[in-house]
Amino acid sequence: MAEPFDYDIVEKIAVLSTSSKGWTKELNLISWNHREPKFDIREWSPDGTKMGKGVTLSKEEVAYLKEALNGREDI
Repeated sequence: MAEPFDYDIVEKIAVLSTSSKGWTKELNLISWNHREPKFDIREWSPDGTKMGKGVTLSKEEVAYLKEALNGREDI
């Protein structure tokens, strides 16, 4: 059984997409278990009570991702 956890959405940055069932893929700044907020990309249910699996990135990782994407010509 999974351990309980706490989270606080510090800032909603962007909705990246919305599925036909209303789930939204979002980029948010989230504090997990009262720790330093990190950038987080995951799907959320329409009422915001359920979440899918996601990826959490530090400021440094987001900076590397931004740099890598800025160098691409196919975006």
